[in-house]
Amino acid sequence: MLYAINILFQRDLDKLRSEISEYNNEKLLWVIKGDIKNSSGHLTLHICGNLQHYIGKILGNTDYKRNREFEFNATDISLSYLYTEIESTKNTLNNVLPNLDINILKKNYPIEVLGYPMTTEFFILHLSAHLSYHLGQINYHKRLITSLQP
Repeated sequence: MLYAINILFQRDLDKLRSEISEYNNEKLLWVIKGDIKNSSGHLTLHICGNLQHYIGKILGNTDYKRNREFEFNATDISLSYLYTEIESTKNTLNNVLPNLDINILKKNYPIEVLGYPMTTEFFILHLSAHLSYHLGQINYHKRLITSLQP
């Protein structure tokens, strides 16, 4: 399970990098229009912060310090910075997931994130679905925002 989920995380983080690289103007990563409240830049920072915190810090005991406010309020961060965050997240997952004791999956995740107890296995699957959800939002944002440009 841990091997498979790590492969899925790696695949989706590679897709995240691909999605944000397809913007025809780096500034468009940060555009918010109408009912779209989160830019692709913000969602990228959020995905990386989320995974580095909940898998890296909580399960892997890394020294990662999450700044959720930065994830949703930063502007005009360079594409190269976002690439670095994605790579750092991939490295964290590669270092933590394969080294977890398989028995941890059936135990409750160490903190209640969603307001109720859940197994670590359930929460890791939730994190994968969360990544996929935001990846779809980024794809939609990219197509919408870049189509508005001349």
